[in-house]
Amino acid sequence: MNLLIFGGSGFLGGELVRQATASGHTVAATFASRPGDQAGATWLRTDLRNPGEVEATVGEVRPTAVINTAYRKSDWATTADGAVRVAMAATGRGARLVHVSSDAVFSGARVRYDESAAPDPTTPYGAAKAAAETAIRLLAPTAVIARTSLIIGDGGSGHESLVHDLSTGRRDGVLFTDDVRCPVHVSDLAAALLELAWSDHTGVRHVAGADAVSRHELGVLIARRDGLDPSTLPAGRRADAGVPGPSDVRLDSSAIRRGLRTALRGARDFLAPRRPAPSLPRPAPLRGPDR
Repeated sequence: MNLLIFGGSGFLGGELVRQATASGHTVAATFASRPGDQAGATWLRTDLRNPGEVEATVGEVRPTAVINTAYRKSDWATTADGAVRVAMAATGRGARLVHVSSDAVFSGARVRYDESAAPDPTTPYGAAKAAAETAIRLLAPTAVIARTSLIIGDGGSGHESLVHDLSTGRRDGVLFTDDVRCPVHVSDLAAALLELAWSDHTGVRHVAGADAVSRHELGVLIARRDGLDPSTLPAGRRADAGVPGPSDVRLDSSAIRRGLRTALRGARDFLAPRRPAPSLPRPAPLRGPDR
């Protein structure tokens, strides 16, 4: 398959490039300022704010499928308008489209959200993601809009860096106990997105982890896995801090779990403390012939 990944130099995009090339796909990936370091992909500088660049990239690659992971939280032109440009270019070339969206499209008023729930964002980022979803559903009705949650890795995500910084005092702040999400491991999410790209799924799909945990509980799980002292992590409440944004948003991903081979593990599973490899018994010394 010929795959084009927008945002390939990002955390999720990089994992997609790694898995896709390892599976033998022909992969092209875009970057804004610096290409990724994954070998085996063709790297193309592309600014999603520039319609001509998006169209030129899709035209050059002529992909079978496009996965769009690109966003900038404070930039409507990339997160919303750029996503629409990608959808238009992919559809115009007859390419399959998987667009990555976010649980930020919800306010948290309902707490639990299945795939039929209508977006009701409360932040500019959530509004940009919701706008992109609306446009893509009209422009590319056969596309998949994959909503996900906090993306965690094996040490490379921003959430993990924050936990380490808070634990060691390099950064001020708190982890909210009333801010609940369904974190997903980056390798699980990437595998699910690739499976969706070659499937006949269409429309909105929730692709998040199996466990609903608070940001503080998530921090504790990361700290325990990484050998940090969980008691060093400051706790607080979003409601008391007055920080804008949804608090309790739990994506119901049960439908996609039944429809994919990829397992979407929960945070309590993939953040379980690492166990040292068992030591093997030392072989008995070789004995030479008696003399």
